[in-house]
Amino acid sequence: MPLILGNTYHLALRPTTELLDDCGGLHKFMGWRRAMLTDSGGFQMVSLLKLANITEEGVTFQSPSDGSKMLLTPEKSMQLQNEIGADIMMALDDVVSSTTPSRERVEEAMHRTLRWIDRCISAHSRPTAQNLFGIVQGGLDLDLRAHCCEELIKRDLPGYAIGGLSGGEAKDQFWRVVYHCAMRLPADKPRYCMGVGYPIDLVVCVALGIDMFDCVYPARTARFGVALTDGGNMQLKNKKFKADLSPIENDCSCATCTSFTRAYLHCLVCKEQTGARLVTIHNIAYMMRLGKRMRQAIRDDVFPEFVRGFFQKWYPRGDWPQWCYDALAQVNINLPHPPVVAAKEPAANPTAAPPASRDEQAAAASRVESAGGAHGIGGSDPGNERGMEGGMSKRASKRGEKKAERAEKKRQRTEDKATTE
Repeated sequence: MPLILGNTYHLALRPTTELLDDCGGLHKFMGWRRAMLTDSGGFQMVSLLKLANITEEGVTFQSPSDGSKMLLTPEKSMQLQNEIGADIMMALDDVVSSTTPSRERVEEAMHRTLRWIDRCISAHSRPTAQNLFGIVQGGLDLDLRAHCCEELIKRDLPGYAIGGLSGGEAKDQFWRVVYHCAMRLPADKPRYCMGVGYPIDLVVCVALGIDMFDCVYPARTARFGVALTDGGNMQLKNKKFKADLSPIENDCSCATCTSFTRAYLHCLVCKEQTGARLVTIHNIAYMMRLGKRMRQAIRDDVFPEFVRGFFQKWYPRGDWPQWCYDALAQVNINLPHPPVVAAKEPAANPTAAPPASRDEQAAAASRVESAGGAHGIGGSDPGNERGMEGGMSKRASKRGEKKAERAEKKRQRTEDKATTE
């Protein structure tokens, strides 16, 4: 089911939760009649770490826009979320990056998260109208995760989330933490994996026992001309689509696929923001359709067959990631064979994204936020993260750097022109 997530920290800054409360809550303010979830504001501990100071009392943020300071405590987080009026509220937790090397800091954050959940429960003024979820912390340490799960379950909350992932950790570590937590959290209450949104991540995590997800990935990747399809990612900037009059997907009923061709989108995504919006519409529709198909497969008791079919479409050569193969085997869903080592040849799937160009790599690097994944891309994915080439700036003098920069801009203009022709 569709669920909109509102960012409590940013809503508190603009338009302010007081205004939202006066308007009857965010549902009425934005005309959304379905379910809504608000985060606690705690993720900004990671994404705005340089502007935050974390103590037992709470977190003091410095606004990135005007420099004003805001103290976010568990009590303040509950007040803000009560005023916003979302159906699901998240407890304020002490968030540390999944790649934090200090076990001491990770353990401190886990214990503080448990102390803060009790303060959140006490401050929650609308427990019968808004559901408060607790968040499991503990980094990549399975013992800390288990302890946090056990303590949160004692609070008998309406739902539970797995936080602190999607920060650049290896996928083999990622899935083991998800499985470890999901097997301990109550099966009769929602289990929410925060910040996870690659299609293959969703399929694997549902197999591991997860019910809910949130991620910016469908919209973010659309801004770079990437459409999500059953056959993998489609790079609409590729010149091969400039005369392709078919929709992104023939069986998709979204407003983009029923109205526009790949050729038209190819023209737009190269230059116009409208292209990003149209591809976003499709990508969100694709993710919703994927969720519905998984839910129906579970109801029909054919989920293992669905998973195998999904991976065979996404990886027609059988070169699915090893971590997916291992994670699915853990819950007795066996892919046809271990991953095939991909040969150096063109992809068999015509919709798969080509290797990133130099300027696409630069664009990808520029959008990575300080959290390492930006609360929306689960772990490190070799199919989506590419190393940046070493620049001339390390080898050239200042004059040489400027010359190289001018040459690079000229080359980019030439490539952009060739792409649109």
